[in-house]
Amino acid sequence: MMTISYEYEGALYVNLTNKCDCACVFCLRHNGHKGSIYADDLWLDHEPTRQEALDNLLARDMSQYRELVFCGFGEPTYRVDDLCWLVDQLKERFGDKLPPVRINTNGHANLIHGRDVTPQLHGRVDTVSISLNGSTCEEYCAVTQPRDGEKGWEAMLEFTRLAVHQVPHVVMTVVDKDKSPEEIQRCRDLAESLGAQLRVRAYIPD
Repeated sequence: MMTISYEYEGALYVNLTNKCDCACVFCLRHNGHKGSIYADDLWLDHEPTRQEALDNLLARDMSQYRELVFCGFGEPTYRVDDLCWLVDQLKERFGDKLPPVRINTNGHANLIHGRDVTPQLHGRVDTVSISLNGSTCEEYCAVTQPRDGEKGWEAMLEFTRLAVHQVPHVVMTVVDKDKSPEEIQRCRDLAESLGAQLRVRAYIPD
């Protein structure tokens, strides 16, 4: 059974891809099993077509969810065009009954696609949550392990700068594992300098 969408704490999560250009040290992908605390098995046996994903979502009662979140085992912005198409289709069908839309991302969309995708999010996405994971390039690369190294850090910061002009709520996140209060404060200062807010996430052990 392929998990395209799953429920967690009152929100509906959409899992569109296995692809990711990072290997974050805390990621559920790397802890020796394919499942997660959120759903039994998020590893997709194939990338669902946009129509498959839409059919899956239309079978849900959207009005019961507090949020619709694009976040699965992979980086959702690999499929940013399909993601935007899905939001348009859902808005057309559900109107104001569609819950607020959030994307959980590593902030590498513009690096992945070679263009600025943030204008596509305007009017479609209510919140973008970007993994910051460190206040310096060195810390970020150690925790996030982006395929493109330092370019990943720079791309993530630039994506945040651009996103705040397109999306009402832009949040940067850090996981609290092995982070001192001083380090958390440096992350907060960096996020706020980009126009974003910081959210500290609790580390969930395997």
